[in-house]
Amino acid sequence: MRRTTSLRTGLSALLLLGTWATASALPASAADAPARSTEAPASPGLLSAMQRDLGLTRDEAAARLAAEKTATAVERKARKAAGSAYGGSWFDAHSGELTVAVTRAAHADAVRATGATVRLVRYDARQLDTAKRSIDALPAPAGVGSWHVDPKANKVVVNVVAAHRDDNDVRAFLSRARQAGPVMVRQTPAAPRTFAAGTVGGDPYYTGNVRCSIGFSVHGGFVTAGHCGSPSSAVYGWDRSYIGNFQGSSFPGNDYAWVNVGSGWWTVPVVLGWGTVSDRLVRGSAEAPVGASVCRSGSTTHWHCGTVLAKNETVNYSQGAVHQMTKTSVCAEPGDSGGSFISGDQAQGVTSGGWGNCGSGGETWHQPVNEILNRYGLTLHTA
Repeated sequence: MRRTTSLRTGLSALLLLGTWATASALPASAADAPARSTEAPASPGLLSAMQRDLGLTRDEAAARLAAEKTATAVERKARKAAGSAYGGSWFDAHSGELTVAVTRAAHADAVRATGATVRLVRYDARQLDTAKRSIDALPAPAGVGSWHVDPKANKVVVNVVAAHRDDNDVRAFLSRARQAGPVMVRQTPAAPRTFAAGTVGGDPYYTGNVRCSIGFSVHGGFVTAGHCGSPSSAVYGWDRSYIGNFQGSSFPGNDYAWVNVGSGWWTVPVVLGWGTVSDRLVRGSAEAPVGASVCRSGSTTHWHCGTVLAKNETVNYSQGAVHQMTKTSVCAEPGDSGGSFISGDQAQGVTSGGWGNCGSGGETWHQPVNEILNRYGLTLHTA
């Protein structure tokens, strides 16, 4: 790719080269290794974005990032200490603590010793996951938006689109879901949709008449959303020059893909900050807990932040259900699909879809990046 002194060209080149979020020099199996501390993630720009999107002061944003980093490390130890009594965990932004659910009081002291607080619950994570898998096997009507295990509620939460809550097919689905295990119902204002968009000049990458966003650099290419292109489809950059082809793609069922990079393009371990924050270096892919802050970079709405709301959620798009998604309070719009979700300097996933927009708010799901790396045997490009 030719050099240029144009700021717009420079930023776009970074984006196309995989500046969006996670590629690691570590093998996928080691992606959850602790992040190196050579650079603090709390840049002035990141703190400003968290102040804007999460309603925090600068000091509160910095304190939250530090607490989340600690909670991420504690979660791994606490889960091991809980053993088969583990019922899930979540981060509380107000207390700054990680809470771990356990089904047996005998395990409480060992979990507390890791630095976590403890809550006794009825169902362990295996029981809840089994119930969710049973619900995954049910045909879901359009009025059911998604479902996931909520460790704090100790139940499987089914999200029903408010306008369809009284539909006969929705009621029938809920009746069958309750037979699978502990279920509670919540309402969502709109049905989920993917965030691909028609062709718009000057944006990250195109395949056919679709514009999407690059996720994370991997050695040899980048990862993105599966609904953006099918295997062998050609991919073109913001300047319409050829980058590579979709080497693998899965949607629905999953929503992930990877594209090889060549023809003068290259990869870098960076997520584009779009001038809102400084471009973010990617140093790993340790998964942030429920309740932690997370930010997203995309070609339409650029940089926005929010909170991890749920993990392992099944999302019922009009094209079919997608499993093992992470739900967040971050907004997104068409064209942001495939873009980076990052927490601090740790890659989290690629944007899939959601509801709402960045004017009125909404929720967005991402496909966890570690699953994509493991599926295709890729290695994240890290700094």
